[in-house]
Amino acid sequence: MVELSSNVVTIVDGDVTINAEALAPKLSLSVEALQEKMANGLVTSIAETGIDDDAGRTRLTFRYRARVWRVVVEDDGTLAECPVPKGRPPTKKRPFSLLDLVKDAS
Repeated sequence: MVELSSNVVTIVDGDVTINAEALAPKLSLSVEALQEKMANGLVTSIAETGIDDDAGRTRLTFRYRARVWRVVVEDDGTLAECPVPKGRPPTKKRPFSLLDLVKDAS
């Protein structure tokens, strides 16, 4: 994990605010492009509140196309960038055939 400056993310009463100048390069965007894409719903985010051993932590995940950036906000306000687990590579599929539907139906 990589520690980040604590002024990048603020959480007040459950409302999360992130510094656009810090987020934009993480998604390979300019600040202006980030703001435009957020306004158009192309940049998405998820905030997860920790429970049990993770109580007091908040994990934030930001996505734009195939780019993902994740950061954990610790209960003391420090931030830790955390890697996003890689998914399995897509399996190679053969071309779709209408015969597959006939076989599945019988």
